[in-house]
Amino acid sequence: MAMANFARRKATGIFNSTVISSDALRYSFSLSSTLSRGFASGSDENDVVVIGGGPGGYVAAIKAAQLGLKTTCIEKRGALGGTCLNVGCIPSKALLHSSHMYHEAKTRFAKHGVKFDNVEIDVAAMMGQKDKAVSTLTKGIEGLFKKNKVTYVKGHGKFLSPSEVSVDTIDGDTTIVKGKNIIIATGSDVKGLPGITIDEKRIVSSTGALALTEVPKKLIVIGAGYIGLEMGSVWSRLGSEVTVVEFAPDIVPSMDGEIRKQFQRSLEKQKMKFMLKTKVVAVDTSTDIVKLTLEPSAGGDQSVLEADVVLVSAGRSPFTSGLGLEKIGVETDKIGRIPVDSRFSTNVKGVFAIGDVIPGPMLAHKAEEDGIACVEFIAGKEGHVDYDKVPGVCYTHPEVASVGKTEEQVKQLGIAYSVGKFPMLGNSRAKSIDDAEGLVKIIAEKETDKVIGVHIMCSNAGELIHEAALALTYSASSEDIARTCHAHPTLSEAVKEAAMATYDKAIHI
Repeated sequence: MAMANFARRKATGIFNSTVISSDALRYSFSLSSTLSRGFASGSDENDVVVIGGGPGGYVAAIKAAQLGLKTTCIEKRGALGGTCLNVGCIPSKALLHSSHMYHEAKTRFAKHGVKFDNVEIDVAAMMGQKDKAVSTLTKGIEGLFKKNKVTYVKGHGKFLSPSEVSVDTIDGDTTIVKGKNIIIATGSDVKGLPGITIDEKRIVSSTGALALTEVPKKLIVIGAGYIGLEMGSVWSRLGSEVTVVEFAPDIVPSMDGEIRKQFQRSLEKQKMKFMLKTKVVAVDTSTDIVKLTLEPSAGGDQSVLEADVVLVSAGRSPFTSGLGLEKIGVETDKIGRIPVDSRFSTNVKGVFAIGDVIPGPMLAHKAEEDGIACVEFIAGKEGHVDYDKVPGVCYTHPEVASVGKTEEQVKQLGIAYSVGKFPMLGNSRAKSIDDAEGLVKIIAEKETDKVIGVHIMCSNAGELIHEAALALTYSASSEDIARTCHAHPTLSEAVKEAAMATYDKAIHI
């Protein structure tokens, strides 16, 4: 069936069409004629200028250069990779790994016959390893720029016209960069909360939480989303007493409900505390201890919670201010996002936008896909991004990963569906390494057996989810997955078993 799907898509020309979709928005692209490169006659004019060197921006710049377009990338930080690489995805994963190693050594190694007299935390060394990883990767991107002949300008760029960007360089100079096509890829910034001032010392954003010099005795996390839970996990493993305060009734509201409940129980077993349906009404930093005044989201009696450090993790906002967008007439919505059409074009000809500054999931890998598709359109080719098939991962332990629709969304859409589940307790690899918490859940259309959602909670779920993403991309059925031979013993066999349970019956449960 999988090969038949591939043949059908090839025969019908589906690879020559492009779809960007979300639950609220679906674009259909028509095949366009191939355009010429049309190089400018002036040697100082670029075919493509990218403002922002994060995952979307630097990938767009490299792809543009690979397509033969003269390209310049402008980045104000002075280090490529954006928030993700410098103060987000990469350093957080470094600390998640380091803290997991410490926690395993302290609580589980003896069970495996590995014993120590004492296990200590060296926060400075941990931070040093994180910083080295970041530095190595940012320099690696600079190397890719040189390899692909992308011009790199370090400084803050703002529009003078739809084809000109003024750059205040980090060296104190000002230069003008000209381009026929300009891509806005400036990413997002931390979203603050009214009445709470982030000082990155005691009241910190995720940036400050990645640079603490000691383990706080008590840590309060405001916001139970992916970032808050990941950073809470880091410091909880290292010894902090962590309390998560969330306005909503659930953690990670976008997660499948059944998975979410198991995930919260897992975090609670790790001694993380949760105060749901709770809002922060006041913050007192007048003493050495930070005091938060809390009350139920719906109103009611107030209480006070104390901490050494408070992490504000209430989401992110598009970074579109200070770019001179109003000067050239680029429209933004009420929260600062830039509306774009199916080819990532703004309302101003020759100006494009990708990544966190446009609607869609604020994820590094989504921004990368945006960047590649955008420059493919500019080069006269066809691009492809499907926002319904962008995987999401929470890198705690166990990890939680998902792609496609949740069971709640399927019910709301009125789709008749089947569900197959398989617990990691039935997986031989998970049992052999004594890490068998979690499950795989697959949702498929009842009539066609087409997989429409996959949700995984287990060790390395973030790696297992891509089999599911590929299945959704090629409209595979659960039987397609089940009849694909999976190596034994592997964690991925749990995906096969869940697929078997979706259309028939699992073997090992």
